[in-house]
Amino acid sequence: MGLMRVLPFAKQLLHDHIEEGHIAIDMTAGNGHDTLFLANAVGETGHVFAFDIQSEAVTATRARIDEAGLTERVTVIHDSHDTVGAVIDRESRPITAAVFNLGYLPGSDKSITTHGNTTVAALNQLLDVMAVGGVIVIVVYHGHESGKTERDEVLQYVESLDQKQAGVLRYGFINQINHPPFIVAIEKRK
Repeated sequence: MGLMRVLPFAKQLLHDHIEEGHIAIDMTAGNGHDTLFLANAVGETGHVFAFDIQSEAVTATRARIDEAGLTERVTVIHDSHDTVGAVIDRESRPITAAVFNLGYLPGSDKSITTHGNTTVAALNQLLDVMAVGGVIVIVVYHGHESGKTERDEVLQYVESLDQKQAGVLRYGFINQINHPPFIVAIEKRK
């Protein structure tokens, strides 16, 4: 077996933390691929929340979920991921997995990107509502100008997390050209 590529590794991390009936969150729904993956993983009794600020992404995600017949398990929210604390009920079932794909919507306007300040705010809120043992997987795309700034802000935030509260992993290939994406995974400990 060779080294696992970044996106399959992200999915493996998510899969390992989700069981039937859990709640998962796609913090950047995009074209709905991760939302669909999460909806299948949580099973018939679980639920997925998916956030995106772009109408195009919300429409694409809803279409993908509808086509798969999983509409009942997914709530698509047309808003920024930094509203997660206001949307997610802290008393609901445990949130065991969340995923971010930072950057811009593939095939769309590349000037509309995620930003470090909203991503850090979302991470801070997520850690408050995640179950102990839950994981947040962040795929960092930093091959564009705003991506470099966001990368630095996110790394500064996660490096400052108390190791008793959260374990933080960085995974990625370091000898590839063109700023390859990498993963930051946060596992809540307390």
